[in-house]
Amino acid sequence: MFRLSTVVVLAVLSRPLLISSHRPGHHHVDQVPLADIQDFTKSNAGGSTWLEKYGKQIDQPFTGPLSFSHLPYSRCLEDEKAEFDIAVLGMPFDTAVTYRPGARFGPYAIRSGSRRQRETRGYTLSWKNNPYELGSKIMDCGDVPVSPFDNALAVDQMEVAYSTLLARPVASNDTASSSAVTRKFAKDGKQHPRIVSLGGDHTIVLPILRSLNKVYGPVSVIHFDAHLDTWPAYPGTSTDQSRVTHGTFFYLAHEEGLMTNSSVHAGIRCKLTGMADLENDASVGFQLISTDDIDDYGVTAIIKRIRDRVGDSPVYLSLDIDVIDPGLAPATGTPEAGGWTTREVKRIIRGLAGLNFVGADIVEVSPAYDNAEITGIAAADIVHDFLSMLLSSAPPAPHSMWGPAKDEL
Repeated sequence: MFRLSTVVVLAVLSRPLLISSHRPGHHHVDQVPLADIQDFTKSNAGGSTWLEKYGKQIDQPFTGPLSFSHLPYSRCLEDEKAEFDIAVLGMPFDTAVTYRPGARFGPYAIRSGSRRQRETRGYTLSWKNNPYELGSKIMDCGDVPVSPFDNALAVDQMEVAYSTLLARPVASNDTASSSAVTRKFAKDGKQHPRIVSLGGDHTIVLPILRSLNKVYGPVSVIHFDAHLDTWPAYPGTSTDQSRVTHGTFFYLAHEEGLMTNSSVHAGIRCKLTGMADLENDASVGFQLISTDDIDDYGVTAIIKRIRDRVGDSPVYLSLDIDVIDPGLAPATGTPEAGGWTTREVKRIIRGLAGLNFVGADIVEVSPAYDNAEITGIAAADIVHDFLSMLLSSAPPAPHSMWGPAKDEL
């Protein structure tokens, strides 16, 4: 003889209850009275709400609305009450590329690659911090609704969108934090939000620099890329608008006086027409660090060279995902073999913390060429590094060893 457990009772609720407690040829079974079952279901199932029984509706890494790292999401361009210290903003523009299109899907791919990241688990050993716990409000502000039909219109839309968010009051007016650098350089003497932009092809930097110029004047640019992007024009140019491409925007920015003469490239390895390209590049205001320099001089020397180059000026960081080798980040429009590893790029970024950053972007993620989301995941992880970089006053100290090595023999 045995008694039905509570679990068994619940499992058979949907079936008719036996009226008889004994049937010939079977063991005797004690039935639970119907009234007792009804009382149990009322007190344990129907009597509690989800919030009472399980708590908040927390998104799993594979569920929920698609925002960067499950951050609070707002259409900030229309929600004028949205306040933030750092905004994540998508710019899905890719109609100025010279080879493979598809970077309009980059913001989506980067957000998708960030699904396993979240505010409550943002501490990293390399940074020794969680950027979401450093006192700044970080928000995903969605995507700029960029026209895919008219490049002149699209560039204006991106500039207006960026300028709109840049003019917002900051959420936490902490003059002691690293984000207070914006007050130091702003023409109006006020603290401004900082924006991490998700591209989109690299052309998005032209409207961004135009927006930043209104607030800060000329800025120095740290440019991670396989390509110079300082060419005067692409072959076949016949109109003013056709000059605007993802390989010419820095030249145009120089023409417009948007940059200082203390900018720097990092990771360059593209094919050139000759020394004339390098002479033009220097005239635009860039110093060049090649991909091979990491082998000849090491990561530490590269970090020092970048920091010495930009000095104490206001700094904008732009990272083309093709600075990473296509074996590790294949989803890009203009891949170049022989790039840096993801780990090397992340290490250099950590070494730049404490510079006077006024914004950053990651561009040229084109997910149609990805495998198992490896590029989107790498890009999302780099954006996480950007957040720590923007909110840190100095590079993190190297880890100490666990202890002296011992000879066990």
